[in-house]
Amino acid sequence: MDLLRIVAAVSVMAYHYLFSAYAGGLGGLAFPHVDVVARYGYLGVDLFFVISGFVVLLSAWDRSPRSFVVSRAVRLYPAYWVAVTLTAIVSVVFGAGRFPVSLPQYLANLTMFNSLPNIENVDVVYWTLWAEVRFYVMILVLIWIGITARRVTIFCWAWLAATFVFQAGLLPQATDLVLNTQFSHYFIAGTALCLIHRYGATPQRLAIVAISLGNAIYRGIGFADRVGIRYHTEIHRTAVVMIIIAIFAIMLAIALKLTHRFGRPWFAALGALTYPLYLVHAHVGFIIFERLGDQANHVLLVATTMALMVGVAATLHYGVERPLAPRLKRLLDRSLPGRPVHALRK
Repeated sequence: MDLLRIVAAVSVMAYHYLFSAYAGGLGGLAFPHVDVVARYGYLGVDLFFVISGFVVLLSAWDRSPRSFVVSRAVRLYPAYWVAVTLTAIVSVVFGAGRFPVSLPQYLANLTMFNSLPNIENVDVVYWTLWAEVRFYVMILVLIWIGITARRVTIFCWAWLAATFVFQAGLLPQATDLVLNTQFSHYFIAGTALCLIHRYGATPQRLAIVAISLGNAIYRGIGFADRVGIRYHTEIHRTAVVMIIIAIFAIMLAIALKLTHRFGRPWFAALGALTYPLYLVHAHVGFIIFERLGDQANHVLLVATTMALMVGVAATLHYGVERPLAPRLKRLLDRSLPGRPVHALRK
């Protein structure tokens, strides 16, 4: 799973640096022989969502609502606050107006709920966090009800059904705030795969995964077409379909416990860097390309920027996440009503 996180994070970074930066008119860094592959790196986000559906439900099992809220806040916010601040400072000081950031926008972003009042993200990649938070709320409701295999199965079928009803145009647009139908199939598949991992494969659980795969392909093709229109290029549907199928196949293999022998200790060490790397790489990297794109070798510039972002991510993880997480946990334990959380689980 940690290896998949690494693959997803590097794929998204490659998409931004080797394809969308140039296609979007940033810095003039053209990689015509590489961008034909890198343009599909945005699907790393889709992989992240399936992983999230799997691991968040896995971590929520046997937790109290209070424990779950504390664990998610401790996991998400320390690195995020620093990343938002760093990105805002770099954008204001060095961005030359390319990515303007206002004080109200910055303060709203710190909450991670800025999308509710439709306040723009400080960095383009933060939109995925809003999708994650909405999924966490659903899991929190499940925890309140009481998580069991049967209830999770009902939850998956209900969310799938609501997704199809919405896609048929039979629900108000506002309901998508909860249903998140563009990506719901990934979270649903992840939760079903978690059930398979814990209790084994059954025809019903496999059916949820298969139907989720079908909708992922359907929505993924539409999303790919929009990406192609946005960047005035072609995103091949066949490639998108094959990548989505590969995501589901690999995650199913993990759920069936077929991949244990491939694990390595260093996967976890690198996997821990993927969240801060995702948070800091985009706009900061784009600004570096804008500033230095006409003064440096493009291959060297991108390679150096990638290495720099990994270094920043490591600094955030070891210098911010690790020391601040237990302090934030203690603060929340004192502040939130209910019994203290004695063990911090990821």
